[in-house]
Amino acid sequence: MKEQIEAHAKRLKLSWIREHYHEIKAENNYDYLLQLFEREVENREERKVNLLLKQAQLPKTGDQPFQWEHIQIPQGIDRDKILQGEFIHEKENLILYGGVGTGKTYLATLISLNAIHRYGTKVKFFTLASLANKLIEANQNGSLPRLIKQLERLDLLILDELGYIPLHKEGAELLFQVISMCYENKSLVITTNLQFGQWNHVFGDPILTEAVIDRLIHHSHLLLFNGESFRYKESLIQQ
Repeated sequence: MKEQIEAHAKRLKLSWIREHYHEIKAENNYDYLLQLFEREVENREERKVNLLLKQAQLPKTGDQPFQWEHIQIPQGIDRDKILQGEFIHEKENLILYGGVGTGKTYLATLISLNAIHRYGTKVKFFTLASLANKLIEANQNGSLPRLIKQLERLDLLILDELGYIPLHKEGAELLFQVISMCYENKSLVITTNLQFGQWNHVFGDPILTEAVIDRLIHHSHLLLFNGESFRYKESLIQQ
């Protein structure tokens, strides 16, 4: 009988039940079944979240609380809407602008973590340069359509560090295709240390740069990060 139970559970893809059904203690059959199903659902949700976290490839963060005091938040959005990911449901963008080490990547990561745990949001984190390189490689080996389809399945795309490395012409053009694909279909979070007027240094073509900015700023919120670098202050404290 044990083998039959495990075989049926395996066929029905009830992995937690198959391994733990004999551990449940209950006063009656209804309570027993309820506990079985509850544990199976919890296990599936946990596996789903772990898979989404693995696929997102988020950078590691510390456990210190996020500091909002140095951030200017525009009208139309607030801290709760940012952290709870309401802008994702509205297919709006966030542009996080400020100096190096002021917490832009940290906030983008917190937003992603909350969205995954709360709603099962499909997220992917790239530096701008790494996505450009990935797109170029895919275009050269014939796998670009497959990569674009993978990006189309996302709910939220994080593009980190816009402004650190100028892009190759092919990479800039392919990134424009991705940004156009996301426009009004999914949300983007961009972190940058450059004002819009300086983005041409990254994309290399004024017309392309204008087209990128035009698509990003429509349905977007610009958060300004002021203050000193957290990493610099932390290193001073440690010294």
